[in-house]
Amino acid sequence: MKELAALLSVSRSTVSLWVRDIELTEEQRAFLRRRMGGRIDGARVNTVRGLERRRKAQSSGRRRAKGDDPLHLAGCMLYWAEGSRARHSVEVVNSDPAMIAFFVRFLRLCYRVPDSKIRVTCNLFADHEVQQREIERFWLALLDLPRECLRKTAVNRFSKHSQKKRVNKLRYGTCRVTVADTQLVHNIYGAIQEYGGFERGEWVM
Repeated sequence: MKELAALLSVSRSTVSLWVRDIELTEEQRAFLRRRMGGRIDGARVNTVRGLERRRKAQSSGRRRAKGDDPLHLAGCMLYWAEGSRARHSVEVVNSDPAMIAFFVRFLRLCYRVPDSKIRVTCNLFADHEVQQREIERFWLALLDLPRECLRKTAVNRFSKHSQKKRVNKLRYGTCRVTVADTQLVHNIYGAIQEYGGFERGEWVM
């Protein structure tokens, strides 16, 4: 793929998209092994295998998107708008309790994500500091999660140059929901592309 990208003056992600459905013959595999001195480097093998797993997960997500599931559609569109673009984890950050609660419901109902895999991180402002425990309890209760799911809260304290204009801007700060699961995030990426009718090769790299 690197050689093709250089030859055609395109990105490797574009080449990856073009050739993703092509299976190498045994003769082609043997040729590649000979070029690499009779062996394939372990790190390279792992990279190739990881890429193939991500592609399969995205293909599965595309098939899922062809069903009639409004919750799945809404959850994927929410992730497209508000989610991170991490390769190995699902992550959404927002200050709207209803949005965060909806996204967790999507994970539970559409992907059967267990509570033990969900991580919650609160990000608070200086005027929230005295309410930190109360706000943490609010998010955990809203999401029906045990305290074991809570990660260390970040508090953005006022600098000496601040005019303290952010007071009472966000009642509960922001909440980050994270699930470390490569297959899950790429399943969602595949579904987003199917729903949106576009291809984004760099999402699989």
